[in-house]
Amino acid sequence: MQNIHYYIKRPNYILIAIFTRTCKWLPDKPYLQLLFFLHFGKFINLKNPHTISEKLQWLKLYNQSPEYTQMVDKYAAKQFAADKIGAEHIIPTIGVWNRPEDIDFDNLPESFVLKTTHSAGCSGVVICKNKNELNIKKTIRKLNKSLKTDLSKTMREWPYKNVPHQIIAEKYMEDEYGELRDYKFYCYNGEVKYVQADVGRFFDHHQNIYDTQWNLLPISFGYPQDSHIIDKPKNFELMLKIAETLATDIPHIRVDLYNVNGNIYFGELTFFPTSGYKCIKPNELEYKFGDWINLPSRI
Repeated sequence: MQNIHYYIKRPNYILIAIFTRTCKWLPDKPYLQLLFFLHFGKFINLKNPHTISEKLQWLKLYNQSPEYTQMVDKYAAKQFAADKIGAEHIIPTIGVWNRPEDIDFDNLPESFVLKTTHSAGCSGVVICKNKNELNIKKTIRKLNKSLKTDLSKTMREWPYKNVPHQIIAEKYMEDEYGELRDYKFYCYNGEVKYVQADVGRFFDHHQNIYDTQWNLLPISFGYPQDSHIIDKPKNFELMLKIAETLATDIPHIRVDLYNVNGNIYFGELTFFPTSGYKCIKPNELEYKFGDWINLPSRI
């Protein structure tokens, strides 16, 4: 019922869902042009893009650096990050499998996190705090559903095209707030411009946007702001340095980090947050954020 109400309020999303399921045969450029129109009701300017949404679609088509595939692979990205920032910032991997049916749950620790290596958001994530309470059949169904997704086809995020569809188990971690708060650093040409802090992602999702001095900004990405100012994380300056190290020479990337009592851990790298269709308010920031991206030569 909740999904029905969601689509009633957003009728264009019904068309988008139909389009992404039935038009995968289209070449990348016309596919993205049509998908952009369905999202925004206007034609994309690929010859001279200005908004961040337009520029991210341009980067999908014309900035295809081979190393990006490793960087979006949630398993392979660990080694990429370790080489740049040190292994002490990498969450330990417990196991890797090609099918959820191959997971020996009896040999997993009492708490852990399962992730599909090619998925986005929370669609392929299972957080287990107590193995005795885990619904294994439901977990297997969720992971199998995630394994069938392919962002290189539905959203033309080409870095995912050659990522192996696997499942990894990671060590379960939580911070002093009893969760694992997400700190997402938006980097433009290797420089952090703002930080998104997410609280309660799996039960009461709120997020605040801060500048690099941890001043709250009047910006919304579609979720309500938290009613309380989120504390500036410990070693925040080091988090900024780590994010910019991982973002070196990249036109636009989001670096996700965690902070557990001042210990900083790498989360993941995202080239196209919400695939370039983020709901940004106020709307004029579409142009400001777009101005921050210096488009590279075509690859």
